Amino acid sequence: MERLRIVFMGTPEFAVGILDTIYQHNYDIAGVITAPDKPAGRGQKIKYSAVKEYAIEKNLKLLQPVNLKDESFLEELRSLNANLQVVVAFRMLPEVVWKMPKLGTFNLHASLLPQYRGAAPINWAIINGETSTGVTTFFIDEKIDTGAMILKEEIEIRSDESAGELHDRLMEIGKDVVVKTLTLIENGSAESILQPMDDDIKTAYKLNKENCKIDWNKSGSEIYNLVRGLSPYPAAWCIIKDNGQEWNVKVFETEFVQQVTHLPIGTIEIEKKVIKVSVKDGVIILKQLQFPGRKKMSSSELLNGITFTVDATAE
Repeated sequence: MERLRIVFMGTPEFAVGILDTIYQHNYDIAGVITAPDKPAGRGQKIKYSAVKEYAIEKNLKLLQPVNLKDESFLEELRSLNANLQVVVAFRMLPEVVWKMPKLGTFNLHASLLPQYRGAAPINWAIINGETSTGVTTFFIDEKIDTGAMILKEEIEIRSDESAGELHDRLMEIGKDVVVKTLTLIENGSAESILQPMDDDIKTAYKLNKENCKIDWNKSGSEIYNLVRGLSPYPAAWCIIKDNGQEWNVKVFETEFVQQVTHLPIGTIEIEKKVIKVSVKDGVIILKQLQFPGRKKMSSSELLNGITFTVDATAE
């Protein structure tokens, strides 16, 4: 058995849960690598990554390289004398980094590989209406999320589950899978399996404004899945037009009611403090949304301050 000396790489909250588990299991953490600080919000105040905040709290050695190929960073990484690197929700590593430790570099990915390689696996699993997903540990190679798999664990996706809720559940099972992977590597008994190169592999594309916009011409179930797959962040959005005004509106929660409708797609109806949007196979009820300059609120709260005409539409 070889005692592990670990460098951890990660940035968001999902990574913090895994780093904390490694810390709580008393593994030797030689260093933590996270993204450089960046300005955020209206005031453009410098914001630390969730992983940086945790590393500071636990007094862990912290590196924040801008360029992962920079020689001064590589020298400092070598000086940590780690024999294993663990990566969770970080950026693509150059070969000189992932090949550095004797025992390799493994990643925890929030999907059942080879499905949903890429930046947003949790979101796309829900958006595409999947009924199950999971986590996978794998040894990193030169491509994104294609390395040999070590362990997997599958869970069911609930039909009403948001990306935020699924994120939290995957983080919990991810903790267990990472500890099991560390144990196998420490004992020299980790076996890895090459990923199949199937033709029907789905990709977890990076989220952007375009693929987060609601297309009201799609089926009600597709719209419903898009909204929950992007909630709470970055949130699905649409344009609402009424009385010569238009608003860019974020939508966080909906309900789909399948029914025969004769109204044009995108028509907004208000009924008993409920906002309904007509789609081709029924209506989408807007349950939680956010207008510009306002906080996130329920449709009934919103309707206390906004009145729509019969000509209101969603686009």
